[in-house]
Amino acid sequence: MDLHPFATIAIILAIATVAGLFATRLRQPLIVAFIGVGIAVGPVGTGWASADNTIDLLARLGIAILLFLVGLRLDLNMIRNTGPVALATGLGQVLFTSVIGFLIALALGMDRVTALYVAVALTFSSTIIIVKLLSDKRELDQLHGRIAVGFLIVQDIVVVLVMIALTAFAQDTGGNLGFTITTVLGKFAGLLGGMWLLMRYILPWLLPHIARSQELLVLFGVAYATSVAALSEWMGFSSEVGAFLAGVSLASTPFRDALGARLVSLRDFLLLFFFLDLGARLEFTDTAHQLTNALVFSVFVLVGNPLIVIAIMAAMRYPVRVGFLAGLTVAQISEFSLILAALGLSLGHITNTTVSLITVVGLITIGGSTYLIMYSHPIYDRLKRWLSVLERRDSAAPIPPAADDFDVILFGLGRFGSHLADRLSHGGHHVLAVDFDPHQVRGDPRDGLTTMFGSAEDVHLLEALPLNQAKYVVSAIPLLQTNLALLHNLRHHQFEGTIALTAHTRHDAKRLRAAGVDSVLEPFSAAAHTTSNALHELLSVDEDAAGGSDELE
Repeated sequence: MDLHPFATIAIILAIATVAGLFATRLRQPLIVAFIGVGIAVGPVGTGWASADNTIDLLARLGIAILLFLVGLRLDLNMIRNTGPVALATGLGQVLFTSVIGFLIALALGMDRVTALYVAVALTFSSTIIIVKLLSDKRELDQLHGRIAVGFLIVQDIVVVLVMIALTAFAQDTGGNLGFTITTVLGKFAGLLGGMWLLMRYILPWLLPHIARSQELLVLFGVAYATSVAALSEWMGFSSEVGAFLAGVSLASTPFRDALGARLVSLRDFLLLFFFLDLGARLEFTDTAHQLTNALVFSVFVLVGNPLIVIAIMAAMRYPVRVGFLAGLTVAQISEFSLILAALGLSLGHITNTTVSLITVVGLITIGGSTYLIMYSHPIYDRLKRWLSVLERRDSAAPIPPAADDFDVILFGLGRFGSHLADRLSHGGHHVLAVDFDPHQVRGDPRDGLTTMFGSAEDVHLLEALPLNQAKYVVSAIPLLQTNLALLHNLRHHQFEGTIALTAHTRHDAKRLRAAGVDSVLEPFSAAAHTTSNALHELLSVDEDAAGGSDELE
């Protein structure tokens, strides 16, 4: 049945909407649904997508906007704030995953170039999906969330460098490889120089005029991203590299947040067509063999990648629990893996069969890792007995000597915990603060406050704490399971002082009170109460002033 292109797009969008509804009910990322729709409307199904070049054009625009926004929001401070662990974990995971994945691919009978593409594709994780899942779980500000975002940024930078390297090899036609690489580097330096001139002299003058109209700002962002992408492609690089550099050139401007916020919806809409196009290109020539290979690689990504991250972080003296929660964020491959595969296909390095294999691995790992991240804490509780062999017993900083004047033991030095520590120490209390973030422990020393490295869930740590001298144990950690474990361990050690634990929700506060906690700290409820009182006083003053003015009249 021949359909008009407009009708074809309309029907595909309707099918994608229905599939997306089912995906959200199953708590799956929309990527999975969109690739499935691509299969349904591709050659395997109706054939609508393969007959319409419009989808391919919109797909390329979606990739350009995606890379533009990645560059626009590139925050190197995030890497610096999480310390060397983000850089070491990001680069270490990429290195080990690539090497092991390459060996697995060779063992499965792939040639070296195909094995290299597959191995590199297995290393990258989806920043978009991970940030969304961690944000929904309110774990972005926790230690494992900050570390995960840090090494995901490292991965984003690596994938751009890989694309540049692929361009160099693609231009090697059998001549002098050194000359080819030099030429590519020269062109890239010229592109960077041009971007620097724009950043230095033109964009600071031009953007304030454009930003007077928000609609014009959005149009400029799209036009700028696609223009630099087209220029990059004309110079022999991929359009993705150009779009990324276009975003980086605007990252330091005051307009990046407004521009990024307005382009997110457009990015999500256009990426729909990329995943549709990807699903439509899937080949099922040897389904049994392809599915077997996909399952092998999927198991490696779902199990091997987290273990690599756990091992690296354990070597850096982070608790296994933190490494496990951060490691689950790399138990998938990302949209960048699929973009890399599509680039390899366009360069003629790999076949459509390899792209199909990588896509199937993406479907399996994205779907599986979503549930792993959603239920990460119960999964860890079941596995911690076996994971404990990776725990570094020398990971803790030197234990401070037991002192008679430690009257408060505080667990957690986050935003709430740091404020509590300051107020308690300024109030004359001698506080021993415990945190499993090494950067918090190595912070600036404060009068009346001693810090040490440790986890509130570690029953063995309590044996080294001066519980017999302390009058109070306070937990500023808002996690219910952590606080219940701490309460159980304190009772096991027969602590006789006062126990105060933190809850962020009424449900958690109710659970803690039912468990017999002496005091439950509810910072959100307290802040809301204080704010409502301040607003009530402000409104009362305004009403009195209004009443006084009426009387004067």
